[in-house]
Amino acid sequence: MNHMEYMEGMEIIESDMLDKVISAMEAYDYDKYTERDVLLALSRDTLTPEDFGALLSPAALPYLEEMAQRAQRETRKHFGNSIAMFTPLYIANYCENYCIYCGFNCYNKIRRAKLTEEEIEREMAEIAKTGLQEILILTGESRKMSDVDYIASACAIAKKYFKVVGVEVYPMNSDEYAKLHKSGADFVTVFQETYNSDKYETLHLEGHKRIFPYRFYAQERAVMGGMRGVGFAALLGLDDFRKDAFATGMHAYLLQKKYPHAEIAFSCPRLRPILNNDKINPKDVHERQLLQVICAYRIFMPFAAITISTRECERFRDNVINIAATKISAGVDVGIGGHAGDKKGDEQFEISDSRNVDEVFEAIKNQGLQPVMSDYIYV
Repeated sequence: MNHMEYMEGMEIIESDMLDKVISAMEAYDYDKYTERDVLLALSRDTLTPEDFGALLSPAALPYLEEMAQRAQRETRKHFGNSIAMFTPLYIANYCENYCIYCGFNCYNKIRRAKLTEEEIEREMAEIAKTGLQEILILTGESRKMSDVDYIASACAIAKKYFKVVGVEVYPMNSDEYAKLHKSGADFVTVFQETYNSDKYETLHLEGHKRIFPYRFYAQERAVMGGMRGVGFAALLGLDDFRKDAFATGMHAYLLQKKYPHAEIAFSCPRLRPILNNDKINPKDVHERQLLQVICAYRIFMPFAAITISTRECERFRDNVINIAATKISAGVDVGIGGHAGDKKGDEQFEISDSRNVDEVFEAIKNQGLQPVMSDYIYV
């Protein structure tokens, strides 16, 4: 199965964005940048992609403090002191893909489960009691076990309890995204994992996820389907993280230029250990490098939301919401059905910050920031 060829049923859209992003990434030589390039980038009001590349380069690491200060100014200017709170809800962990780094992969022997509509409702009712008004619905990537109707039904249930509903599921066609949107979904997040298509092929051995271009165009199809927001991410540590971060930024930048009304968000996940494999780690992406990536995203795209996940520890998360992140998860359980009763299925990865909603809420307030349960008003 050629990882660059679409499979039957996959929508092909007219777009040259993939070529543009891959060309920019392949031309990106982060070792060419100098201290002068970094300072020039930091001095500009609006960054070019070239400036963004400078801020992701090794030459920028000695200027991490200056980058953090600039990122903080941009964050406060565009988001005030508000930090949005949400929680993810995993409703199924069946998967048809063989991705060697993921706990849900179809060959990993874990407890599989799928919540019924009644169980989804119970979980959501329990989460809503914490005061949260935003939820992110996740499944493993199995159309057979979690079809579009099942996910749409979960979105409709979520809309009864939450003001903002996001989905992080397998890539879909634009008409399927339109169905989710009609059922209550507001935004779609898709991790490209890595933008290096050769490396991508070696990591994704079976399943629909193996098809690189179909995954790449998921956000564009979601916007075409009516979603108001889309999220981007590379899983840092799978490949050269600087090139992957640069490609992620370029992907979001070009999509925003093409669809100015679309809300843009970044996630910055690092590899985490999974069940049956605790040796997985994000190689050379340490906290300093992760902070550099987050600050570069913020300075390059000041209006974008940035989410900091429970893959990171409490100390790092509390620090980064004071600098550049605008969204934080709380009360997280990455297993299936852990909020309202007994957990039915195993986790996708190990989390690092296990604080509940109240604890994260207080941590935000203690920094003089304002926890926000929903930043969207329907009129």
